[in-house]
Amino acid sequence: MIYTNLYEEVLIKPCREGADTLKIISGYATSAMAFHHLEELRKKRLEANISLLLGMCPTDGISLSNHNGFLNIINSNYSSKFSCSYIFKLPSVHSKIYIWYRRNKLYKSFIGSANYTQNAFFKKQREILSEIRDSNVTDYYKLLEKDSIYCNNQEIESLIPICNDRNYYPNHPHEEVSKDNSIHTNNLKRITLLDKKTGEVQKKAGLNWGQRPEYRRNPNQAYIQLPPDVYKSDFFPPKPQHFTVTTDDSKTFICCRAQKTGTTGAAIETPHNNALLGEYFRNRLELSNGAPIWKKDLERYGRTDIDFYKIDDENFYMDFSV
Repeated sequence: MIYTNLYEEVLIKPCREGADTLKIISGYATSAMAFHHLEELRKKRLEANISLLLGMCPTDGISLSNHNGFLNIINSNYSSKFSCSYIFKLPSVHSKIYIWYRRNKLYKSFIGSANYTQNAFFKKQREILSEIRDSNVTDYYKLLEKDSIYCNNQEIESLIPICNDRNYYPNHPHEEVSKDNSIHTNNLKRITLLDKKTGEVQKKAGLNWGQRPEYRRNPNQAYIQLPPDVYKSDFFPPKPQHFTVTTDDSKTFICCRAQKTGTTGAAIETPHNNALLGEYFRNRLELSNGAPIWKKDLERYGRTDIDFYKIDDENFYMDFSV
């Protein structure tokens, strides 16, 4: 039985040993976890194809942020390494099984309590997984796979409830979820986009981080600077964990904290492509691609700050609406 270091023992070590395919059955899962896992394998120069079956969708649906996050991964450089399907037929599936294959042969499989989420694998919760030697896990996966649909299927919205994050509550039937879109303000952090010392947008940092032609950077590269009271708190997950940010205009980014040593991280960035945030803000401000952003641009738009709402430890809502 494994109850410590689950991430290394179950999701990394088998790949080090030569396993090349991982099939996952999980009641719940997050796109931040999938991205984090794929990034970790890449950084460690390990090769694996991951297929995820998400089981509780018939009753609970899936949050918009995670749905869009999975789509983003599939449309990224990981398109050949990752696939995601949702169970759409009742009864729902609450199982958590991790099945590794090596050269198309069953190598190792693990069963237990841990969903494919960062909360489960990074000490937020007490979880256990045990290795089992039962070839029936392959048959079980194939059985469930017949009742699933790829997350990027054009008919997905007619088969699976895709819920606004502000009224999505796992473990509750989607019919019972409140339609009230309000978010508790105690889960809110308002973050200025201006430098607190000068009152201006930083010239070569923050939203203008890429404005350094001497380094041949993409001029859209950007990050969101966090004030000390935020980055010293546990509002955002610590480095190197990832989290999903959905915006008020329904865009989705997979982010992480950056800068500073250790796990603190005084900024938010999009690690897969540091230009995504810069492109997003320039589009909202109606600026040309790669243009510098000035205080007057924010004032013309109507605000110089953004609001972050914490949905849970892996999902956040960013409001830049006027």
